[in-house]
Amino acid sequence: MAKKGLLEVQGLRVAVAGNEILKGVDLMIRDGEVHAIMGPNGSGKSTLAQALAGHPAYAVLGGTAKYDGKDLLDMKPEERARAGVFLAFQYPVEIRGITNSYFLRSALNALRRERGGGEPELDPIDFLQFLEQKLKAIGWDDSMMNRPVNEGFSGGEKKRNEILQLAVLEPRLAILDETDSGLDIDALKTVAETVNKLRNPDRAFLIVTHYQRLLNYIKPDVVHVLADGRIVKTGGPELALELEAKGYDWLRAGVMVS
Repeated sequence: MAKKGLLEVQGLRVAVAGNEILKGVDLMIRDGEVHAIMGPNGSGKSTLAQALAGHPAYAVLGGTAKYDGKDLLDMKPEERARAGVFLAFQYPVEIRGITNSYFLRSALNALRRERGGGEPELDPIDFLQFLEQKLKAIGWDDSMMNRPVNEGFSGGEKKRNEILQLAVLEPRLAILDETDSGLDIDALKTVAETVNKLRNPDRAFLIVTHYQRLLNYIKPDVVHVLADGRIVKTGGPELALELEAKGYDWLRAGVMVS
């Protein structure tokens, strides 16, 4: 039996500041699949990620996006998050005055209330016990939990914090927007190991990346190439290797000809 489509995008057109960036994106991601979106700078990769998460600066001009059978575009950003859509930001923001521990515990308890099913909300002590293994997975101890969210963090620490959020919240659909940018090889491997541990038949990933190196450690099921606001080629993991060897110019030429 074929897996159902968790995310179904058809003809999605999106503008930023009045400029149309996505010009008709079609995408189907099924439960359990890992998809990678690659493409040259300015092709619309991050625009797709932000639009799916519901960023208000990204105006949907047309098309549809269904998530688990629901109209994703009709949902507010917080409704998408409660429904299990997670975005790891390319440029994580700092939140002064809110500790990592409080932020993550509040988010997790909100999700548990939304899901129902008798999952207990966690108090601060229970939450730190819950966090123990997840912190070890990214090479941190609980001292990082007392710091304000991302304040004073290095670029690599901010990216690890995004992956910690992913591990804690365990979303149905995880969108990683160039999480690999700015990471050294050790941090890259840590991110990849955490993502691989979270792969399961009920969770899907959409990984936005410019380079193939992250895909050395997270093997995608499907690779898409986005150019000039459209997906111009789709293939298996071997497509990422081809792009690494040949670059994007040959695909750009094909888009221009068509």
